Amino acid sequence: QVQLVESGGGLVQPGGSLRLSCAASGRIFSINAMGWYRQAPGKERELVVGITSGGRTNYADSVKGRFTISRDNAKNTMYLQMNSLKPEDTAVYYCNADVNYDNGRSLNAWGQGTLVTVSS
Repeated sequence: QVQLVESGGGLVQPGGSLRLSCAASGRIFSINAMGWYRQAPGKERELVVGITSGGRTNYADSVKGRFTISRDNAKNTMYLQMNSLKPEDTAVYYCNADVNYDNGRSLNAWGQGTLVTVSS
């Protein structure tokens, strides 16, 4: 089993910043692609940004220039720096990862989500 635990969500004013973290634990051999998704009330879950094990990124147009993804492969941890936050960024943010176990099996895993609320 693998666990993905997000942290760093909260309430922030428009124009503010937050930094989300996603820590993976368990019998992990390696992690391929990782990504941040979000789901706003009444909307479908959408990709915010993905990152490969080599650091290649793919941002949604709505967050380009404002959000920055990074990962620390040695710590099996991923981060999302969110700047210039807007009310429309309000959502539950989920961490996702393609995990390779030490027994040779692989799994796509999700975290439990962390709520980001952008409001004055």
